Amino acid sequence: MEPALIEWREDFRIGLPEVDQEHRELIDAINRLHRELVVGASIGRVTGALGDIHAAISSHFALEEKDMQALHYAEFEAHKREHERLLDEILDIIDDVTASGSYDPQVLSSRLADWFTGHFRTFDARLHRWLAARH
Repeated sequence: MEPALIEWREDFRIGLPEVDQEHRELIDAINRLHRELVVGASIGRVTGALGDIHAAISSHFALEEKDMQALHYAEFEAHKREHERLLDEILDIIDDVTASGSYDPQVLSSRLADWFTGHFRTFDARLHRWLAARH
């Protein structure tokens, strides 16, 4: 079996249980798609899976934003703008695959991994530190 594209790490945990659970589920969805890419999934399957990831991340961001607002997180607006940028980026990935009618498994997997982990290293890491400092 193909190794996971993104391995769960404790630094992906931000300290809000429902958000952390969704982070795990998103990693699982990206890893499932990665395994399909490696074996040459159809364009329809890839764009469908990307659409599912977009829907899941959109819902996840709404939950995260609700929690940040309720906690009066000072960086809420910047974090929300980053969420909007990330959602646009997933749509761009879907458009690229759809327009070309093909995909490079390695490039697409790399884009997904960078997309997911980049947000964690920056915006979610700051949120985690802020949440930890509150306790």
